Amino acid sequence: MMSLALLLFFGSIAMAQNFNDYFQDKTLRIDYIFSGDHNTQHIAVDELIVEPRWYGKRKRLADLPVEGNGQITVRDHKTQQVIYRNSFSTLFQEWQQEPEALHTEKSFENVFLVPMPKDTADITIDLRDNRRQISASQTHQVVPTDILIRPLGYRDVTPFELLQQAEDTTNCIHLAYLAEGYRPEEMDVFIADARTAMEALFAHEPYKSMRRYFNIVAVKSPSVDSGASEPGKGIWKNTALHSHWDTNYSERYLTTSHLKDMHDLLAGTPYEHILVLVNSDRYGGGGILNSYILSTMHNKWSKPVVVHEFGHSFAALADEYAYENDEVNMYPLDVEPWEKNITTKVDFHGKWENLIGKDKKAGLYEGAGYKLKGVYRGYYDCRMRTNEIPEFCPACQQATRQLIEFYVK
Repeated sequence: MMSLALLLFFGSIAMAQNFNDYFQDKTLRIDYIFSGDHNTQHIAVDELIVEPRWYGKRKRLADLPVEGNGQITVRDHKTQQVIYRNSFSTLFQEWQQEPEALHTEKSFENVFLVPMPKDTADITIDLRDNRRQISASQTHQVVPTDILIRPLGYRDVTPFELLQQAEDTTNCIHLAYLAEGYRPEEMDVFIADARTAMEALFAHEPYKSMRRYFNIVAVKSPSVDSGASEPGKGIWKNTALHSHWDTNYSERYLTTSHLKDMHDLLAGTPYEHILVLVNSDRYGGGGILNSYILSTMHNKWSKPVVVHEFGHSFAALADEYAYENDEVNMYPLDVEPWEKNITTKVDFHGKWENLIGKDKKAGLYEGAGYKLKGVYRGYYDCRMRTNEIPEFCPACQQATRQLIEFYVK
């Protein structure tokens, strides 16, 4: 009889697939509308778009490094084999926990990129609640020859500059800095800001020692007005992404809901992870897993903020701070968070338990995930907790390094 080890070995070979067997070197962009209120979620396909080249992962196509608050899964229609998966989080799911969602139904744009299949594929999008259970799901079919899949990015591409070329551009992580609130005559300022943001990121481990794996461009998307809208002050501006503070009525939360515009501006450029830089000296930012970050660039805290928000959007790290007077119940205490830098101790395995005992500073520090009690972080302080500390804690560094290695090794 074949041993269990051999069965697992041959099983893993059977499950693995070559990128070129299933996909073209193009991007299928799928625009969705997510809508609902506190208790309901609806998913609708808005538009399908094809763009030149694919800049995402080309191996471990069916594997996920992190669970996320939602997942997109591509299956070969004939065999139903999973040929691609990715995870994400959304502003819509954050908004569902806000008081407004108790009495109002709203819709949100969401955009996801997958490699363009060679043959008919079934694509499933699912959203998960804070108990890590699927709360909404939709499956739709994509036929690559569909004449209504709109090409974009083949001409009239937004001008961009290469800031850093990866050591191996066929096996790397593509980042794009995108200008928001920079007028055409301010693009030199944007390029300087993009370089500042880039160097701020690479001042931190593990990005510093793994810098060769990142390919980085700065995309010069022009705005009519400088800065971003400030609803709390009655200031509304005409900018490329119509970004604004006061998201979910939180003064410092700077986001955009115009994700289709964002990806239109990036079409034809080499991008996967998006870092939107905002031409303002006001404090603020936001970061959403595998979607985007926004951060202002002319505030004294801009560099730590842009790095912190990238910790959310790229590295899938949770906030490690807690609110003194207004706790947010994002993490039920009887469910283990999927993020690797916080724990409720329900299932601590696979996080930073390997550091406890080896590093005298490693432990279980109570207060994280916006809660003072019941949620724990690995170290007393970290870039995911405060702006003042100049580095990620070893637990966050370890999780980030594992993620980078997932993509490039």
